[in-house]
This record gives sequence, C-alpha cells and structure tokens, in this order.
Amino acid sequence: MNLFHSIILGLIEGLTEFLPISSTGHLILASYILKISQPDFIKSFEIIIQLGAILAVVVLYWKKFLLNWQVLKKIIIAFIPTAIIGLIFYKIVKQFLLGNNLVVVLALFIGGIFIIIFEFLYREKQGATEDIEKISNKQAIALGICQSIAIIPGVSRSAATIIGGLGMGLKRKTIVEFSFLLAVPTMLAATGLDLYKSANAFLVDQIWYLLIGFIVSFVVAVVSIKFLLSFIQKNNFIAFGIYRILIATIFAIFILNL
Repeated sequence: MNLFHSIILGLIEGLTEFLPISSTGHLILASYILKISQPDFIKSFEIIIQLGAILAVVVLYWKKFLLNWQVLKKIIIAFIPTAIIGLIFYKIVKQFLLGNNLVVVLALFIGGIFIIIFEFLYREKQGATEDIEKISNKQAIALGICQSIAIIPGVSRSAATIIGGLGMGLKRKTIVEFSFLLAVPTMLAATGLDLYKSANAFLVDQIWYLLIGFIVSFVVAVVSIKFLLSFIQKNNFIAFGIYRILIATIFAIFILNL
C-alpha cells in the first residue's frame, strides 16, 4: 500500500459510507482493482478510515448528540443488538468475508434487486413517523437488527437500516438521518474492537496512511451527506439499486470471470 492508495480508498469511503451502495464492498473491490493485497492491515484500514466519515456526522449533527437525550436514547437502544451481533460474528467476518470478492458481488447484486423491488412496492403511509424522537423502542431495536445484516460485506449498512426504517413506517428523511446517527456508535465500536485486536501489528508508515485516509474520508463524507439529503427530497433509491446491479455485473464479468 502507498500514499496514492490511501487517498483513493479514503475518497471511496467518504463518498460511499452513507449511500446505500456499501462502502466496505467498494473498498474491497477497489483494493482488488488497484492490486492491493489483503493482509490484516488493509482489512483494518478499511474499517478504521470509516471514522473519518463518522466524524462528518458528528460535526454536522453535534446538537442531536449533545443536546437531545431522546435522540441519543434511540441511538443507544438501536446500537445494542448491532453490538451483540457484531461481537459474536467479528472473527468470522474478518477471517472469511472481508476480502471475499464473490461475497461482495453477490451482496451488491442481490441487494440492488431488493432495493428496486422494495421501491416499486413501497408507498409511504399516512402518519409516517417524522421525528427521530418518536421512533419507538421496539422500532429502534428492529433497526439495530436490520443494520447488523451489513456485517456481510456488500450489503450496505445504510441500505439495510434505511429500507428497514421505511418498512416500519418512518419518513424517508427521518430514517436517512437516523442511519447517519446510528453509524457513529456502530463504527466507533467496530474500529475500537479492531484497534484492540490489531494495533500492535501496525508499522509507523502505515499509521500515516491511516491518518491520510481518515482526513480524505472526512472531507468527502461531509459532501456526500449533504448530497444524499438533497437527493431524497425528490427521488427514491431505485437509481442506487440499478447502480449496485451494474457494478456487480461488471465486476463479475471482467474481474471474477464469471
């Protein structure tokens, strides 16, 4: 890995973390295209630079974190099932799923089809929940379970959370913003766990690569968040579903030779 790689991966992370197209999946595919091998450091890098994107959420939504206990409570409740499932399957995911290009391609493709079908069938209910504070505790737990599906690379944490929230009767803007907020403890926990397990294995130059990827990810994520909030004012997620299918198909044909 070199400086160019850390910048490109930081750019991809910041751009894709909050879009329903799987940041982890794109990082794995990008590493494959750039011919970056997948030792433990690269797997850790792909997890840790997500902190840059998460910092963008904190900067943009700090009032909801610090000044609104009701919102913070919902985030904590939703995070609990995600944390439990993540701890249980951490070793399996890092050992067998991260870096597995076939898993990513299948998850991107199937997820794209699911998003398109869902959007064709979806109709917003009258009285859909408009405020994060009004999300019930049961809905928060269910959203945490939905998010945990994204431990499979290529599924997309934001897609799983957003589609789950729409199905539960939340307004589109409400669940999109909640997915931003829920990402903060989720990715902090994932990064903390990975650092605890792997920090001693990092070399000094690798730490610099992490820092650069972090900074690039943060800057791009701020733009990406604002783009998504603007996009959903007039659009659904069918375009993202089509994109997922196209990129999965191209990757499968030209790189995996399927």
